[in-house]
This record gives sequence, C-alpha cells and structure tokens, in this order.
Amino acid sequence: MRLYELLFRHVIARFDAERAHGLGLALLRVLAHPLTLGRLVGAVLRPRDPRLAVEAFGRRFPSPLGVAAGLDKAARTYEQLGRLGFGFVEVGTVTFHAQEGNPKPRVWRLVGARAIVNAMGFPNPGAADTARRLRRARRDTVVGVNIGKSRVVELEDAVADYASATAVVGPLADFLVLNVSSPNTPGLRDLQDVTHLATLLDGVRGKLRELGAAVPVLLKIAPDLSDEQIDAVADFALAQGLDGLIATNTTIARDGLGAEPAELPGGVSGAPLKARSLEVLQRLHDRVGERIPLISVGGVESADDVWERIAAGATLVQAYTGFVYGGPLWPRRINRGLSERLDASGAGSLAEVRGSARRDLDSRQCPAPEASST
Repeated sequence: MRLYELLFRHVIARFDAERAHGLGLALLRVLAHPLTLGRLVGAVLRPRDPRLAVEAFGRRFPSPLGVAAGLDKAARTYEQLGRLGFGFVEVGTVTFHAQEGNPKPRVWRLVGARAIVNAMGFPNPGAADTARRLRRARRDTVVGVNIGKSRVVELEDAVADYASATAVVGPLADFLVLNVSSPNTPGLRDLQDVTHLATLLDGVRGKLRELGAAVPVLLKIAPDLSDEQIDAVADFALAQGLDGLIATNTTIARDGLGAEPAELPGGVSGAPLKARSLEVLQRLHDRVGERIPLISVGGVESADDVWERIAAGATLVQAYTGFVYGGPLWPRRINRGLSERLDASGAGSLAEVRGSARRDLDSRQCPAPEASST
C-alpha cells in the first residue's frame, strides 16, 4: 500500500472533506512554492516525454492530463499543481460577484465508491480578486478559467453577468469555460438549452471582441442530458464554431450508491461517473469528429482511463476526484503510464491514438469488401 493511501485512510479521512481539501492545498502552496521546494518538485515531477505533448486551442500542453475546475477555485495553487505534473489547470468556478456558496457541510467523501458528493455552489472571491492572482503570477502552467452565474443574479440577467466576469478574467485566461452545468446553482442547467446557449455565447464572445482578446471559448455540459440533448449541443457547437466542449460535470444520479448518498444534495464525481462520462464523450465524438476538441472528465483514475478517453476521441482529459484519492504523486504515475502505453502501442504521439477506438469500431462495422477471385 502506498504511503499516501495509508495517510489518507488514517489521517486525512478523519477530517471534514472541505477542511482537508483546504489544508492540502495550503500545504501544496508552501511545499511547491519556488522559494521552498517548488523548483525541485517541478524538475522531478513535470512531464518530460515529448510524445505526451498536445496542441489545442493554439496552446501547447505538456501532458493531456489536467485539473478540472473545482479544485483550485480561487486561482491560488495552479502553478504548484502544474509542478506536480499536470499539463494544465482549470481554475474556478469564478463568478463576477464574490460569494460564499452554499451552507456547510457541503462536501462528502464516499470512500467505498471512490466518489465525492459536493454541493458547493460556486464559493469564490469573485472575478476581480481572481484576476489579480492571475495577473500577478509569471505563469509556466496553461490555465483555463471556468466562469459561472453569480447567485445574486436572476437567470434572465445571466448573459450580462457572464459577460461581466469575462471582461475581468477573460483576457487573462489561456481558455475560457462557460459553466452552465453545475447542479448546485438553482436554474443554471436551464442555460444548456441551445436557445439560451446562443444568446450566452454571443454575449461572451461580444465582450471578448470588444476587449480585443482572442481567447478560446469552451462549454462544459452535464452528464444528465439526454442523448437527444447531447446531439443538439454538438450540432450547436459545430454551427457556432465553438472552440471546445468539456464532458462532463458532476451528476445528480445516485445509481448504485446506496441510501445515504441519496439524501445528500449536490453532484457526484469520481468512479460512479466513469461509464456515463465515457458514453457522452463517445456520442460527442461520433457527432463532431475531429472538428472540435473534446475534453473528457469524470471517473478518471488511472493511465488506462486516460488512454481510453483519448482513444475514444478526447484531445485532453481532466481529473479531480482521482487526484484526491490518488495523492500528490498521482499525476506523475499517470504520465509514466501513458508513456508506457505509447511504448507498447508503437504510436509516436498521443495524436496518433486520438479517436483510434472509434476508427476501429467503424472498421469492424463496415469491413472492407473482399477482393473477388478470378
């Protein structure tokens, strides 16, 4: 058993989940700071295999493995996370107005299911404070910024609220993610309807044009959409020339988790989300092909999971719960595992692997005609 697993079982698991999360990030900020062990940590743990590098959104990602939004809500720890071996970090969710989020307790571990339930409600210091952090740092890590609706803003005023947040943090992001899929802000998921999405996207893009900021805009969707709704989002993304789709957010489903989690509010992340997240990715890729980059997130626990997502069509892959249960050396293990998979496959890069599972499926379903004998 790994040292971190022992530490998690006997120490970390005894703390309230949200408190343990905060303490862990605080410790990481100290230990991986450039003035302490940061340079050494980065030298040892950052990915070095050039075959893992991915080009997307006009950026180079040293690894396809990134941190999903929700881990570094206030943009305080993204550089340290990058030094652990993550290829990029998505900070937030950031709202224009600072907000406390939902009442505590609002995060619960389901250790037996390798899952987390969270009902956070976008607690964050607001766009202006986040922008100061992003502006102040010299960045070595690719950083996406996830933005959402402020709770004090009515749904009919959501477009203006997203545009206001965009004006503050958008120009500082390597890519911008519109979060319309969290289950923890009342009414937010209504914005996933394509009629609302068109207005929202126009408002955000219009603000970026006004600022002269050429920032890629991505959309994050829920796993609880029907197949027809997923198809509608995919067609919308193609028609609008969206820069990317992230699938998926947490789920409100409680299948197979037992009675206790059914009583908890919020969204489930981790292993129970794995199958549905992969299904959504496959359906999106079948619809959009290579025309739109896809980021897969949900139930990623191993290098095999990351490889499977890339083979299913993902350009990049994100994790949250897998990292919480896996510990600080987890991203390094994932990157090493991906290198080993490349060695075994003979592929020269992950770009050669992307979508291969879907191509293999197509070839099995439509085999080449046999040559006629003479």
